[in-house]
Amino acid sequence: MPHPEPPATAQDPDALARIEAGLTAPGAPFAVVRGEQGTLVYEGGPRTLREFVETTWALGDRPFLIAGERRYSYAEFFAAASSLARHLTGSYGLRPGDRAVVAMRNHPEWQVAFWAAQLAGLVAVPLNSWWTEEEFTYALDDCAPRVLLVDGERLPKVAAWRERTGVRAVVFHAAGPEGIERYEGIERYEDLPAPDPLAAPPEVEIRPEDDATIIYTSGTTGRPKGAVATHLAQVGATVNPRFHAAVSALGRGLFPGQGPAPVQLMTFPFFHVAAFTSFYAAMAAGGTLVLMRKWDADEALRLIGRHGVTHYAGVPATALQLLAAAERAGDGLESLLMLNTGGAAAPPDLVARLTARFGERIEPRNGYGLTETSGGVTANFGAGYRNHPGSVGHPSPVTEVRIAGPTGEAVPDGEVGELWLRGQSLVRGYWRDEAATAEAFTGGWFRTGDLAVVRDGLVSVVDRIKDMVIRGGENVYCVEVEAVLHGHPEVEDAAVLGVPHPLLGEEVAAVVRLSPGAEVSVEELRAHVGRSLAAFKVPAHVLVSEEPLPRSATGKILKRELRGPVLARLEGE
Repeated sequence: MPHPEPPATAQDPDALARIEAGLTAPGAPFAVVRGEQGTLVYEGGPRTLREFVETTWALGDRPFLIAGERRYSYAEFFAAASSLARHLTGSYGLRPGDRAVVAMRNHPEWQVAFWAAQLAGLVAVPLNSWWTEEEFTYALDDCAPRVLLVDGERLPKVAAWRERTGVRAVVFHAAGPEGIERYEGIERYEDLPAPDPLAAPPEVEIRPEDDATIIYTSGTTGRPKGAVATHLAQVGATVNPRFHAAVSALGRGLFPGQGPAPVQLMTFPFFHVAAFTSFYAAMAAGGTLVLMRKWDADEALRLIGRHGVTHYAGVPATALQLLAAAERAGDGLESLLMLNTGGAAAPPDLVARLTARFGERIEPRNGYGLTETSGGVTANFGAGYRNHPGSVGHPSPVTEVRIAGPTGEAVPDGEVGELWLRGQSLVRGYWRDEAATAEAFTGGWFRTGDLAVVRDGLVSVVDRIKDMVIRGGENVYCVEVEAVLHGHPEVEDAAVLGVPHPLLGEEVAAVVRLSPGAEVSVEELRAHVGRSLAAFKVPAHVLVSEEPLPRSATGKILKRELRGPVLARLEGE
């Protein structure tokens, strides 16, 4: 069967610009105004996360969360979150502004705990469930929560801190009463009274300017910092994906919101802002989240088939593994309508591979966001993504972009500079860290630390400032070299970094992991890069790794962990 071609508007930048203008005009669904602080904000919609989640009560018996055989309808979820919120304000005496740590794997109850905090007016602090006890202790000392909402796996990692401070805890998925009997001040979530489906959440006052979340940065360059987002910022983050979905639908000749609700396979860990973008979008559309205990491409295929998954969201590495697994199994991914990547830079060949296999049926989508932007603030999708696979797309209507030179001046289109952002969904600063806040924010603009370029309104991120290699005075953007290496059919993963050179200052080195059974040589890989890029960008050293490259929980290459072994191998040559 031939794949249907998208309507002309999907490939016409001027038509898409008119669609965006129509959606943001006065009185339109995504109308934008200039707020009191000078930033752009959505004129309509909720002003707090409590207002946002309260609308989901009307979705009733629609399925919201699926994890194995466990299911939560929207009504069950909202009743559970309201019940826990009343328990936290009543039995625990917590008040708006108190911090509530949420630390657990992607259980359905993560959502119950997070939204209970919002219904109670608390500041939710989602912590990285992969952290060690030392990392948990650092963050707990930093944010000083008044309650811990943790699962049984995380309890031993926070137990010493909790015993030292006396902070109470609710434990989800504990092994049993005997598993926590040695702890005082801890209760099992399973032992709480059953939620009353007719009971309302507690009556508390929450203002748009109040803090809603503290989300810790990944800490790839040092200690994690707690990025503080207000309710107004987070509700801006709930609207951004809805806006881009509406533009995408209209560009394909569809009316936004028509058709069945999305069913999304959730692969991002809930504690990461990429997951926030996903579950905000699903909740706004009355969609379903299908959860995985851990990533496994074959299990993902099974879940997609069993639950009729329509939307996939994950880091590029897992998306590529999913496509490879589907090809091995001869699985046509018949229910899938969208494949969305985030959390790390997507290699440009990803969209080409998707299109070659499935034509136009599955819409590709990627974007750009940070902890400090509360999730995705740009998006590239459909024909626009296929035509410009190296771009992260257009910014949302409440996100302003500046490409800044060394002194903060705006540089012309087409020139590389630091990406600065300003808008509704940006955080107000870092928790109890005035120095870091002052360093990152200038006149309301957030300095991302990423190098980017804007052409015809499309943003392309070319590298992290700290990752750029300066070879003999020439700038080499690692992302560009990595993209070419990823384009080789026998390369499974690649990372590029600078290594010291006595005359040039730095030279380019690459670490690659080859596909199973690959026989390509190092010189062939260098020649492959040389056919696309200037000679000074070709890696002087290509090292083949037998092990997976080190990545963070959200798919970013941890170059600090690569640097030492790379230098050691080069010294040994």
